[in-house]
Amino acid sequence: MSEEVKKRDTVGKVSSDLIIKTPDSTDPIEIERELHTDYEKGVAECIAGGLRDFAGDFYVVVVTKKEPLMKNVLRNYFLTRLSCPTPDYDQTVYSYNRSSSSIVFMWVVPSKDSCQLLRDNAATVAKEEWGLLDFVLKFYNGTLFNIAKKRNNELVGSNVLAQ
Repeated sequence: MSEEVKKRDTVGKVSSDLIIKTPDSTDPIEIERELHTDYEKGVAECIAGGLRDFAGDFYVVVVTKKEPLMKNVLRNYFLTRLSCPTPDYDQTVYSYNRSSSSIVFMWVVPSKDSCQLLRDNAATVAKEEWGLLDFVLKFYNGTLFNIAKKRNNELVGSNVLAQ
């Protein structure tokens, strides 16, 4: 008895097929929702790694990148680190507190194009996107950067560590 093995298309084939097709949506919120299909699993695996690698509290950073050769393929990369990262485009940051076993969402900064679109159209942004707009505006005015500096015990406006 022979079993048929169902072969899946490669990412490259799916990507090239999608380039030909008219996109279903260019809405940044819809794109973000699609990216988060296995998101929670990735964050959980990252936390498990951080608990194994670090003795105290740590940060979980999710970086979203476009594949260089397949512009319509986006991937999330999950990282742990001891210091609070400098805010950047395509970045989501969480703080993990070991003593309370809790993770706190700190910020999300979407792609540069999405940030500019939200900033430039702030007066007409839909109510459900106000939270994202708030992070974008805080990214542009330096509030998120100052939060990172304070969490890293750096003096605001300086590269010197606080005593």
